Amino acid sequence: RSSPDVFESRMEKRNEVKKQPVGYSNQGEFIRCMEEKARPIFFAEGLGTKTSKGGFTKDKTLDSILNVEMVKEKSAEEIKQIWNQYFSAKDTVYAVIPADKFDLIWKRAQKCPSFLYALPRKEGYEFFVGQWSGTELHFTSLINIQTQGETAPSQLVLYHYPELQKEKGIVLMTAEMDSKFLVVREAQCLANQVQLFYATDHSETYALVETFNHRSSEFKYMSVIAELEQSGLGRELRPGQVSDKS
Repeated sequence: RSSPDVFESRMEKRNEVKKQPVGYSNQGEFIRCMEEKARPIFFAEGLGTKTSKGGFTKDKTLDSILNVEMVKEKSAEEIKQIWNQYFSAKDTVYAVIPADKFDLIWKRAQKCPSFLYALPRKEGYEFFVGQWSGTELHFTSLINIQTQGETAPSQLVLYHYPELQKEKGIVLMTAEMDSKFLVVREAQCLANQVQLFYATDHSETYALVETFNHRSSEFKYMSVIAELEQSGLGRELRPGQVSDKS
């Protein structure tokens, strides 16, 4: 009696429910709504970040992506699932790297901060140079460096976050890329090569990185191609070939 408009609105909704077919449920909409609302609890991407020239984010800290305090209560496996599930819906490269593997990569990166990577193309290969800057790994094509020198723009940046390395035993990684030059599977191929050359147990493979950094006159780019072919990385980039990676 006090709010006739509210009463009529409730009656209309009740009639709508009665008209719904048997078995109808709002559960799907509820779950979708909860997922959208729950996601920012863990993730806060875009907060406190600035875009630099070329569209890459300056100072892309882990706090700008993830609610670090919230996930500290989670196990390493739970954090891995949260990270992978979140980025699986995005068109980018991402990974959760075991602490010991990243520790090896990081130690070697201090001694050898750059390397030449090969990206399979329809005919031959395109070479990219990867250069470490702190925990960021910047890639640009060799032709860019040859034509633009130190002003060559980044075409792919891998961001590594060791904040949870000691406590959880994992290092989180994600990336940004220039989609005018690279697609995700190509960026993934370059990211996989970082582990191939920097986290390898084979001294001969890592010796290529050392040679490139300290004895450049002895470096043979065909050795990079040979290692890449032997590993099978990038096979899916070749027309008519199917990758055997699971």
